[in-house]
Amino acid sequence: MTDTEAFLKTARQVVTDEARALDVLADSLDAHFAEAVQLILQATGRIIISGIGKSGHIGHKIAATLASTGTPAYFVHPAEASHGDLGMVSKGDVVLAISNSGEAPELANLLAFTRRFGIPLIGLSSKPDSTLMKQADVHLLIPSMGEACGFGMVPSISTTLTLAMGDALAIALMKYRDFRPEDFRAFHPGGKLGARLSKVQDLMHVGEALPLVAAHTQMSDALIEISQKGFGVAGVTDPQGQLAGIITDGDLRRHMDGLLNKTTEQVMTPNPTTISPDALAEEAVAIMNDRKITSLFVVDEAKSGQALGLLHIHDCLRVGLG
Repeated sequence: MTDTEAFLKTARQVVTDEARALDVLADSLDAHFAEAVQLILQATGRIIISGIGKSGHIGHKIAATLASTGTPAYFVHPAEASHGDLGMVSKGDVVLAISNSGEAPELANLLAFTRRFGIPLIGLSSKPDSTLMKQADVHLLIPSMGEACGFGMVPSISTTLTLAMGDALAIALMKYRDFRPEDFRAFHPGGKLGARLSKVQDLMHVGEALPLVAAHTQMSDALIEISQKGFGVAGVTDPQGQLAGIITDGDLRRHMDGLLNKTTEQVMTPNPTTISPDALAEEAVAIMNDRKITSLFVVDEAKSGQALGLLHIHDCLRVGLG
């Protein structure tokens, strides 16, 4: 067997072992999981995650996932907790303590603190008879299936199962709270995800920047508006201020003969494609790509169809969409 074959065999065995363990975990979930979710939902404070070593690393990720999906949470290092950070835990909080063995001595002071002040404690471990699980109010038990190294020394299967349990908690809470994709915008303003969750109203041009002209305006004046605003289009409004049409480069070319003697109403394309300010910018990009257009007027139908803004494809490209 070549080195390459040996490496791939080991890698596939690790992934297979972890996948098998995840199947066992899925089958083992019971009413205790529901108890943990209910306990967190009833909390008036935050969810405090704690663990040492690899459990601590996983705990950091679980806390971050909870916080970003609508469940206030943060990580407290158990050693730091013994030197003053216990003051970060208070009535109304729920503590989720993680230890594969359930015997991590660094957790002792935190566990004692929760018992002394009646703070609900969720234990996450693979040992049901451990100190942690005996102290806990609710038990989240992960299957004890050894580790992928074959010697029980390298946290791998156990950390994968712990992480999966944390993800299951976060998503169960998220679905119960009806936390929607658009809610992510508040917690993910940066990066590609933030761009995908941007709303049209976050990117659109408003006020004096809008290229708007009234119906029956002479095209000579409309051309000045189009040129000054720089979007290559102008919206045409009726006497009630509703968006009645749009003038684009294509409209100008079609009416080139005698253009300056015509009015905006004669040149415009009526009933243009529009979008709501609450729509996701990604939806606007899809519409523009489908219609082969470069801009959309933003209209609030609840306000009699008046134009609120203009979204240009360049605004979307600038934040990473398109």
